[in-house]
Amino acid sequence: MEKLAGYVEHIIYRNTDNGYTVLNLVSGEEEITCVGNFSAIAEGENIEASGEYTDHPTYGRQFKVDAFEEKAPEDEEAIERYLGSGAIKGVGLALAARIVRRFKEDTFRIIEEEPERLAEIKGISERKAMEIADQVNEKRDLRQVMIFLQQYGITMNLAVKVYQAYGQEVYGIIKENPYRLADDIEGVGFRTADEIAARVGIRMDSDFRIRSGILYVLLQASGEGHTYLPEGELTARTKQLLEVDEGQIEKQYMDLAIERKIIMKQSGDGQTQIYAASFYYMEANTATMLKQLNVNYDVPDIEIEQRIRNIEKQTGMELDEHQVTAVKEAVRNGLLIITGGPGTGKTTTINTIIKYFELEGMDIFLAAPTGRAAKRMSETTGFEARTVHRMLELNGGMDGKAGFERNEQNPLETDVVIVDEMSMVDITLMHSLLKAVAVGTRLILVGDVNQLPSVGPGSVLRDIIQSHECNVVMLTKIFRQASTSDIIVNAHKINHGEEVTLDNKSMDFFFLKRYDADVIINVMLQLVKQKLPKFVDATPYDIQILTPMRKGLLGVERLNGILQQYMNPPSQQKREKEHGDAIFREGDKIMQTRNNYQLEWEIRTKFGLSVDKGTGVFNGDMGIIREINDFAETMTVEFDEGRMVEYPYKLLDELELAYAITIHKSQGSEYPAVVIPLLSGPAMLMNRNLLYTAVTRARKCVTLVGNETTFAQMVQNTSQQKRYSGLCDRLRES
Repeated sequence: MEKLAGYVEHIIYRNTDNGYTVLNLVSGEEEITCVGNFSAIAEGENIEASGEYTDHPTYGRQFKVDAFEEKAPEDEEAIERYLGSGAIKGVGLALAARIVRRFKEDTFRIIEEEPERLAEIKGISERKAMEIADQVNEKRDLRQVMIFLQQYGITMNLAVKVYQAYGQEVYGIIKENPYRLADDIEGVGFRTADEIAARVGIRMDSDFRIRSGILYVLLQASGEGHTYLPEGELTARTKQLLEVDEGQIEKQYMDLAIERKIIMKQSGDGQTQIYAASFYYMEANTATMLKQLNVNYDVPDIEIEQRIRNIEKQTGMELDEHQVTAVKEAVRNGLLIITGGPGTGKTTTINTIIKYFELEGMDIFLAAPTGRAAKRMSETTGFEARTVHRMLELNGGMDGKAGFERNEQNPLETDVVIVDEMSMVDITLMHSLLKAVAVGTRLILVGDVNQLPSVGPGSVLRDIIQSHECNVVMLTKIFRQASTSDIIVNAHKINHGEEVTLDNKSMDFFFLKRYDADVIINVMLQLVKQKLPKFVDATPYDIQILTPMRKGLLGVERLNGILQQYMNPPSQQKREKEHGDAIFREGDKIMQTRNNYQLEWEIRTKFGLSVDKGTGVFNGDMGIIREINDFAETMTVEFDEGRMVEYPYKLLDELELAYAITIHKSQGSEYPAVVIPLLSGPAMLMNRNLLYTAVTRARKCVTLVGNETTFAQMVQNTSQQKRYSGLCDRLRES
């Protein structure tokens, strides 16, 4: 083991998460490249490092550091270099030289013990003297905290957040109740806190641990779509997680309820529902706001009918009785829900409602949960439709949390709001939307209740309909033009559990019987690359493979690896970036996998001039990789409507290849053609709901490839994961 002493001249690279650093160390006359994990090191600092020399094939001779310790600068030159390195804000080279000229080797002692003396120097006020001392002390304290926290496996990035939150209190908190970190600090979950607690020696049955475990289980449940858990299920899940007795868990519920961390509600069947407090208040407030919007307008029947007839004459549209009812209800009520499957005339109804209100001189806003759904709404109505996030004027928020400019203090300035694809809206987004809709504004919610539920928690559309507390119009009649489409006819058959004919005499619904995964993949490649583009007049990139699963022989992960090789093979002209198990290549089709409210996008002309800017890229947004820049460590992606987004490499976790996507991720989207591979899979997943959603994503052609028995089983399988959501109960209570 060799030792090196010197000062850090330049930090070449640093990974802020794990502290891996490449730096230049000046030792005597020599300049040495050092690599290793350094906690919070800055340029100008003196260190003593131990390790060994290695030869890197690209970068040559390096010193690999195993351990290091900071050395206080001892001579005047070293002290001056540290102070003037930029580590202390407001102290440059000239001022550092004046400080050291005055106090010589005593400089650091003066700063720590008698900081007011710094004001003796020209250019330093008493206030500035204190600021310099605070910074020097804070850096020392931060470094000590870093070293302390690293022994508990906390990354550097997280350690900085912990120090900012607690300062010097951190030592007591870690030793007494590290579970506080899970409550107070973004990025520290229960599992991290539990690992720290185990290292500190906190008991398995500690009250702190059990309470934190209960809240963690509720958080996990929200990721599965639940807004609450029944008491018995919460206890069982917490017991499995913590390995403690049920009695020890149950006795914590009351304390958590007193602290308002959880809310306990009795349901009609005598079951106790336990909510994380935030979700309870969201549901309760959503129910109250829906009721408040539900005002009545006294408009004579005859007047509405006359106007509808005039609109029918103007547009050549003909409404059935359900559609006429929907228009009447929209005129008479502040809140209306319109639901129905494909081909039942939802679009015609919306268009008539828009026309009606337009003739009344009203302002109308149209919105949908995703960019693709909004684009589709714009195409079918001829009106501009935006995402709900954009309509509410999303701001990224400094801490990465979404906030909306439009809320109860600053509501939407319009007379009518129409939201499509409501099955995708979760309780969080619904709550934000309602806060921005002032009483007196008409709110019309449109969706297909038989689609898959939202990815986020809650079953908003289903709960509102089931409560019978709001005005709902159900469109059931399949229109003549729609009844010629086997996609629509078969979608309704699937929804009603009826047998679907698979004889391939159709013009838009095909079933290719294949029973081997690799054969199915070959068939899909031929369809996407050769046969379907001509058939539906689209590019191969517009045709979407939808699969039920992520894992397995026909799961998203395996399919994307294979499809990429054929759809966008490696080439000298295309740059690549390896990330985790995936390779991203220029020209690849990709998808954003989580909401990122801070990512900036820009729409440019072909000459590169910016015409529109905004923030926010959302779960399910699809795009093409246009450029990979290894020098800047960025990847540029073009999303719908020409929105260009620059991703730094550290955000690539948010992207995945999208030649194949799960059916869940396709919600709210429509494609010219879809291809669906079907072999066996878990019964909970392979259900009617899933199949119905997949089939209704296609505009011109559906091709299923696989086992007809699996198809028939899915049509009959009505089991789907039970969602615990209480909006229906809250509506009935309010």
